[in-house]
Amino acid sequence: MIAPNPQTKNVLGTELQPCSTDPMTGFFRDGCCKTGPNDTGSHTVCAVMTAEFLEFTRAQGNDLSTPRPEYRFPGLKPGDRWCLCAARWREADEAGIAPPVVLEATHAKAVDIVPLASLEAAAIS
Repeated sequence: MIAPNPQTKNVLGTELQPCSTDPMTGFFRDGCCKTGPNDTGSHTVCAVMTAEFLEFTRAQGNDLSTPRPEYRFPGLKPGDRWCLCAARWREADEAGIAPPVVLEATHAKAVDIVPLASLEAAAIS
């Protein structure tokens, strides 16, 4: 029997599901919140953007709303799904404004930074 690849598991222990292909997300821009050694930000949390969170992250110096065509980044709007840095999601959670999370599309490595209970409390289907 072949052991499951931990690189493709979600926080529920099942196969990692895509987060978004419109807009295309993920550290590897493959639609999934996969991670690897070069992903120092741990872009592992699949979150649904809210206006409140987008304003919060802009105020922290990471403007996710403004399009950046030179990076093939369309800019995000409320309702878009995006693979967030786990530390930024945790920071927003601690501030009481974390965006909802899609557990099936959140990489298992997210729990290295964010408590599973916090992700579960913000979960949507």
